Amino acid sequence: MNKKFYKDLGFSKVDLERAKIKGFPEVIFCQGKTPDQVLKIAQALQAKKQKVLATRASEKMYKILKNRFQNAEYHEQAKIITIQNSKKINKLKKSKKFEKKENKGKVLVITGGTADIPVAEEAAVTAEFMNCAVERLYDVGVAGLHRLLSNIKKIRNANVIIVIAGMEGALASVVSGLTSKPVIAVPTNIGYGASFKGIAPLLTMLNSCSPGMVVVNIDNGFGAGYFASIINR
Repeated sequence: MNKKFYKDLGFSKVDLERAKIKGFPEVIFCQGKTPDQVLKIAQALQAKKQKVLATRASEKMYKILKNRFQNAEYHEQAKIITIQNSKKINKLKKSKKFEKKENKGKVLVITGGTADIPVAEEAAVTAEFMNCAVERLYDVGVAGLHRLLSNIKKIRNANVIIVIAGMEGALASVVSGLTSKPVIAVPTNIGYGASFKGIAPLLTMLNSCSPGMVVVNIDNGFGAGYFASIINR
């Protein structure tokens, strides 16, 4: 394939066609990368007037990017860095891109407990940066089911729901049983020993008897937010 479709940085081949194929530019997964590598990838994307979404990012990485891009923002709980397009009018938006079609419905992000919020914020910030209207409903797990049921209107008014839970992970099945809308279940590694660092809620969600639910990997808030934005298109 012609190399104009990607930027070869030596340590990384930045996919410049991702926005045309997927409707959103390549996302930077910062874990395992140096701050300088993250900066160079961000520069390659911004040079093509593409948004930057960097996940699992540290505050040190943010400070380095902020020195280069004034519009860089750090979402501390989500550990995400976002940078808008360097120009208001992006050439990608002039053609038939998905970003123009999406976001009429609301994404509702629900957590079982307060400890699940960092993963929830990764999902929420991702969906928001992909132009979704996001509402948060935190700490409404099955240990106090009345907290969830008192918010039934929010649940049924959402277009797509992301449910994030650790421990036994039962919340996703309960929510799915209360709505006709698609539910994206995210297991977290929160819990005591027998939760096996997220394996227990993962298996609970995978074995759910409630139809209309899909499951992403443990702690994968980004994947849930991205998929929610696709559904919301």
